[in-house]
Amino acid sequence: MEEPKHRIRAVHTASTVTVYQAYTPEIGLPAARRGRFPTAWKRDRMTWVKPSFLWMMYRCGWGTKEGQETVLAIEIIREGFEWALRHACLSHYERGLHPDRDAWKRQLKYAPARVQWDPERDLRLQPLPYRSLQLGLSDEGARQYADEWIVAITDVTPLAREIHTLMRNDEPDTAVRLLPEERPYPAGDELLAHLRP
Repeated sequence: MEEPKHRIRAVHTASTVTVYQAYTPEIGLPAARRGRFPTAWKRDRMTWVKPSFLWMMYRCGWGTKEGQETVLAIEIIREGFEWALRHACLSHYERGLHPDRDAWKRQLKYAPARVQWDPERDLRLQPLPYRSLQLGLSDEGARQYADEWIVAITDVTPLAREIHTLMRNDEPDTAVRLLPEERPYPAGDELLAHLRP
C-alpha cells in the first residue's frame, strides 16, 4: 500500500507518543538523568520535536553535529501531543487552507504550536517521497511540554551511534532491526485537516 504524502509515524502506546530532540550534553544528559529539562533549557524559545527517529538522525547527523551531540527520546502524553496538533498552525501559507496570507500570519503569530512537513528519510538519510511531521512548540505549548506532558526521557545517543556505525560498515540489514518501531499515529481529520497542505 502506498504511503500517504502527509502522515505522522511514531512510536506510540495507548497513552504516550515518543518524540526526539538533540541537545548539547549540558542539557541532554541532565534531562535524561532527571526525566525533566534542566533550568538551562529555555522555556521562552520555540522548541521543535520530531516523532521520526530517522528525520532526527538527518537533522543532528547521528548526534555528531555541534550542539546536538545528545539525542533524546522523549515520551509524552498523547493528550498533550494532540492538544498541540489542535492548536497548531502550518508554518507556511497554503492557498486554499488559509483564507488569505494575512489571516495565516495572524494565526501563526498567536499559535502555541506550528507544524512543518519535511521529507521522511531512509537509513542512508536520503529523502523519501512522503513527509513526516515536525512540531514546533512555543509559549504555552513549550511550557506544557516541559512541565506537564513528559513521562520519560531516554538518552538514545548510543543507539544512534550504533546504527550509524552499522551503516558506515554497510550493514543495513542489521541496522534496520535496531530502529524504533514507528507506526502510523491515529490522527484523523479532526487533528490534521487544518495542517495538511
